[in-house]
Amino acid sequence: MKVTQEQAELLAASALSFIAQDPDRLGRFLAMTGIGPSEIRGRINDPAFMGGLLDFLLAHEPDLLEFVEFAGVEPTFPKMARRSLPGSEHLDS
Repeated sequence: MKVTQEQAELLAASALSFIAQDPDRLGRFLAMTGIGPSEIRGRINDPAFMGGLLDFLLAHEPDLLEFVEFAGVEPTFPKMARRSLPGSEHLDS
């Protein structure tokens, strides 16, 4: 199944909502990315930033499993969606 960039961006927007709901998770995301909370609003339309949101979840299985339940998607969908956004070259096949 091929995921469109639009579908991937919608999933990433859901990922941002999920991340923002937990202060500890949001703190980890901000620390790992080096961006400040005020920068998020300005980056929300950046497909590379959206890919980074999915990367963050894909890198930590407990967060990923909670997210797929939150989003109501199959566990493999975030990785498929990530491939439709810039910067996905680092993903294994």
